[in-house]
Amino acid sequence: MTTDSPGLTLPEELLLLALDPQRGKPYCRTRFLEYGMAGAVLAELELQGRIAERHGRVRVISPLAPQDPLLAQVLGSLPAPDEGRLAGGVSAKPWIRRTGRYVEELCLDHLVGRSVLRRETHRFLGLLPYHRHPVADPALSAGVRERFAAAETAGFPGPRGRVLAALVSAIGLSHEVARGGLRSHWAMRDLVHDEWTAHAVHRNVRQDRSNGIGGNIGGTGGTGGGSDGD
Repeated sequence: MTTDSPGLTLPEELLLLALDPQRGKPYCRTRFLEYGMAGAVLAELELQGRIAERHGRVRVISPLAPQDPLLAQVLGSLPAPDEGRLAGGVSAKPWIRRTGRYVEELCLDHLVGRSVLRRETHRFLGLLPYHRHPVADPALSAGVRERFAAAETAGFPGPRGRVLAALVSAIGLSHEVARGGLRSHWAMRDLVHDEWTAHAVHRNVRQDRSNGIGGNIGGTGGTGGGSDGD
């Protein structure tokens, strides 16, 4: 079985791994998923050769817009390539913290528009509206999980699999999607420190946990959870 996910970007794969396919509710804390989504977009842009990271700062190296509208919108929001400036680009950790919710909402809208997800509106205490996003085709979500499991069994040999596993661990999802027991959890946790996008996500998660911040209601309607990267 291939470990690739044709037609899906890293943020889309992460979102489908994070959502309960029937209830449309994240298995991890909503805010942590937002950080993960922002990190996944940066990781996808790096894999496509659009950005590069150095000393915690993200720089655009190829401003040509990707075909994917979400990636194109995010890339266009980053500072244009600068010439001769040592402090160019943006710092990864605060960028992820600042744009996580925006990136998640863009991805959700994109997948609802493609009929990958359905949008259901509920009301908290009968008053405050919030959304859940069940998967329109459960086989698609199952396929993403099967490909992740195949990559896990193979030891995450490819760059996409490694960064996805690192992001899964950084936001506290490995307990939900990993099948290899403690050894897999530890291996994925180690990847957090090897992948700069996941490491920046984890630093935001760790900051929230130390401040007692998580958040369950909002955006997709999250659940409790922690970070595997601690």
